Amino acid sequence: MRSQRPAAYATLHEDDASMKKLRSRITTDGLDRAPHRAFMRAMGLDDAAIAKPMVGIVSMKGEQTPCNMTHDFQVAAAKTGIEEAGGTPREFSTISVSDGISMNHEGMKFSLFSRELIADSIEAVVHGLAYDALIGYGGCDKTLPGVMMGMVRCNVPSIFIYGGSSLPGRVDGRTLTVLDSYEAVGSFMTGEIDAATLERIERACLPTIGACAGQFTANTMGMVSEAMGLTIPNVSMVPGIYAERAQISRGAGRLIMEMLERGGPLPRDVVTRKSLENGAAIVAATGGSTNAALHLPAIANEAGIAFTIDDVGEVFAGTPLIGNLRPGGKYTAKDVYDIGGAAVVIRELIQSGHIDGSCLTITGRTLAEEYGVANLPDGEVVYAARAPIMPDGGVAVLKGNLCPDGAVIKVAGLKSQLFEGVARVFEDEEACVTAVRDRSYKAGEVLVIRNEGPVGGPGMREMLGVTALIYGQGMGEKVALITDGRFSGATRGMCIGYVSPEAFVGGPLALVRDGDRIRIDAAKRRMDMLVDEQELAARRRDWKQRPPRHRAGALAKYARLVGQAPGGAVTHEGPAEWPWFD
Repeated sequence: MRSQRPAAYATLHEDDASMKKLRSRITTDGLDRAPHRAFMRAMGLDDAAIAKPMVGIVSMKGEQTPCNMTHDFQVAAAKTGIEEAGGTPREFSTISVSDGISMNHEGMKFSLFSRELIADSIEAVVHGLAYDALIGYGGCDKTLPGVMMGMVRCNVPSIFIYGGSSLPGRVDGRTLTVLDSYEAVGSFMTGEIDAATLERIERACLPTIGACAGQFTANTMGMVSEAMGLTIPNVSMVPGIYAERAQISRGAGRLIMEMLERGGPLPRDVVTRKSLENGAAIVAATGGSTNAALHLPAIANEAGIAFTIDDVGEVFAGTPLIGNLRPGGKYTAKDVYDIGGAAVVIRELIQSGHIDGSCLTITGRTLAEEYGVANLPDGEVVYAARAPIMPDGGVAVLKGNLCPDGAVIKVAGLKSQLFEGVARVFEDEEACVTAVRDRSYKAGEVLVIRNEGPVGGPGMREMLGVTALIYGQGMGEKVALITDGRFSGATRGMCIGYVSPEAFVGGPLALVRDGDRIRIDAAKRRMDMLVDEQELAARRRDWKQRPPRHRAGALAKYARLVGQAPGGAVTHEGPAEWPWFD
């Protein structure tokens, strides 16, 4: 007698039209998928689990940085929520390069590069294994935009979740973040503090796992994910160690199944020009990280939207600074959480017309619907938009003959937005660090670090190490620092980065010489080299490109592909397309 054919060999859910459209069916259905199902059974999946939608969950949980160590319990909760709602969770991981531990040495060249690797790896797994939907966690700085880029590129139902910040530290009644440790090194060099105080700050400034507690890149991009509608409403400021995050993730697991059932919204439904402008607005309103000016165009690229640093700068210029947050202000993410979360900022910006509340979120509701009942500003951590800290944003994009394609400065907390001084040129970060450590620089100088752009670095290193030393030595606004590299979200002072075009490709920064006068007027959004055009033309004729620093390996590949900062320093032209699984 002929044996009965196993049900798994047949097309599953023949009476369910929505299930027939599942991407994962290409790996589970039909006679010739027996080997595929064998691999699934080897992972412990039974017939029922194989028949359900496959939902990927990506995180960076591991031991590279405290920022990502909050992911473990949140991922577990998300898996529970997916299973409760009738899905099969499939956990995988991707890389993370700790910005803190890679800072101020060659390892930092891999930081921005890691953003591309994260997006690429998510694309490889989601498409390679035909997952139906995705929940993605971010922690350390580049992991947040990297995950969001991967989601928009794959364009399956997706939920982004920031893993949360650490709690702030305390010493002698003073609130600390890791920035205090960086700046304390400079203070020790000048004799302002002793070695015992430096050690106490080091040991106290980062008391728990989670990302840095100030409005640095991680918290900035966490808020951006909310303003863009890509995450669970009001999740970004919940501290990383709080049990509340397990509840949020469990709910996200159930929500992703609802999104899958109704077919969206998909990431490219949510990421629009208006939502990108919303993301830029919350950066300016909170004095957030200058890195957002790089990450927003990169996310836009994945959606096929032309949104450059100029577009970001236009929003920055028209948005009031209302967040009294570090490094320019006083408070941390925990303080924002205590007054009602990022929802307080978003509601206030919707009410003032600086955020478009009609934009869609992943819940299927608009920003206005999700955030309309949030708390009002408390007037201390978050100000009312009608009485802001500054009328025109905490971050600015500059133009001028030194940066014709743009440069970025954080103006939140600056005592003066005008600086003019003489150039002191360094061909790389290490040379400048040596001068700062030796204190062989002086007030009135404009320290120029070049050949650190996306191609020339390669990798566009962050300069928090040197900027924090300068600030800790009491020179934070007595000198300026200009670079075609990047700054950490924790950087403060007269620091201008992302200068474009970069020096390595012949940008004007390559023409600067010691003694040239440079004028920075952040209020007028200008930065200029005060050298006449005939002299600059002669220098251009004499300029020769430097040889590449890396001829093999990952950084060499990156340098051949990466674009300039105004477009997000991306390595491909979006939006990526992928055939629908029939």
